[in-house]
Amino acid sequence: MIDPRKLSIQDFTYSLPEDFIAKFPLEARDASKLLIYQNGNISEDIYRNIADHLPENSLLIFNDTKVIEARIIFKKDSGGLIEVFCLDPHSQYSDITTAMLQKQHVRWKCMIGGAGKWKRGMQLEKKVSANGTAINLRAAITERLSDSFIVDLSWEPANLSFAEILHLTGDVPLPPYLKRKVESIDRDRYQTIFAQYDGSVAAPTAGLHFTQEIFQSLRKKNIAQAFVTLHVGAGTFKPVKADFMEGHEMHAEFIDVKIEFIEKLINHKNEIFCVGTTSLRTTESLFWIGVKIFLNNDLDADNLALTQWEVYDDLHKHQVSVEQSLSSILNWMKKNNVDHLVTKTQLMIAPGYRARIATGLITNFHQPQSTLLLLVAALLGDGWRKVYDYALSHHFRFLSYGDGCLFFIGSRETRE
Repeated sequence: MIDPRKLSIQDFTYSLPEDFIAKFPLEARDASKLLIYQNGNISEDIYRNIADHLPENSLLIFNDTKVIEARIIFKKDSGGLIEVFCLDPHSQYSDITTAMLQKQHVRWKCMIGGAGKWKRGMQLEKKVSANGTAINLRAAITERLSDSFIVDLSWEPANLSFAEILHLTGDVPLPPYLKRKVESIDRDRYQTIFAQYDGSVAAPTAGLHFTQEIFQSLRKKNIAQAFVTLHVGAGTFKPVKADFMEGHEMHAEFIDVKIEFIEKLINHKNEIFCVGTTSLRTTESLFWIGVKIFLNNDLDADNLALTQWEVYDDLHKHQVSVEQSLSSILNWMKKNNVDHLVTKTQLMIAPGYRARIATGLITNFHQPQSTLLLLVAALLGDGWRKVYDYALSHHFRFLSYGDGCLFFIGSRETRE
């Protein structure tokens, strides 16, 4: 495995004109264009017909995370506005779900717009009325970090969960590159139709194109579906500012995988397509977590998390098959009597990385010099330039609300 630390981010850029960025979704989710890249060849269709291009008996892996209304606008007595953007739960909570279910009080890591106007010791309040119930949300800074803040949030009525409070008082956190305010359409369209578990501050955008009609067409070809949960953090939009990748800190994200998913992966012997970079990152992280468990079956839950360079430093040296890796996870879960594997991954997938489980990827078009573009380049090699040049010359729509791609990246046999 080639170590990507010496990669120059300047080698992964392209010119993206502002008018190529899709500012709003199309009227129909499945009407977006679909670029198909297989064996170096490019063709076009629309998402509505994606089943026509997928092999029978394959498996699609989706991310069922749900976008939370993570932006809360507080108004000071003086009239000034302060924006609190909820990033991650405080480390005192074992996972996002636990934090989202807290009642009356929660502690969260946040970015703050207008932090200079928030004086030490000042408590902000936001009062709203929902369904005839008066809601009072309070916020106070308890700690200043290098790039964010720890904020204590408390509210009445105390019987409401933090997830409910965000839904009633917050706004959908649209990507900054859309450069517009949230509109009513975004509450529905910046969410997949299968979103289930609260926790993301950005949508798994490849899944935005899927409709019930598409799922019906997939079933006709005996194409199975499986779901993982990776809660997308704000770090997904974090630009790579370092000249070389060794200077970039990859964001860590929570993953939550059911034991039934591991069993399905073990039993499925045909092609596997990840819908979105988050699904692929989760699935590939599982392989390496399985390697860690294979090497140390007594590993405790606190040491399952995958760090940024762990794969490149040590784990890749061990010859462990997909079946050995996944079986190790399954046995570990049974041994520890857990039906969910909940941990964090900081895995960076960049050129030099070889996919172990995924044989294909469905994804949108990503920003220049982003870790998401690096992931695509890891799977396609120099072919990523051919794909993006074609998309630009054929007027595809880019980024979260834009068009997408179907990439074939290898057969299941090459993953063993």
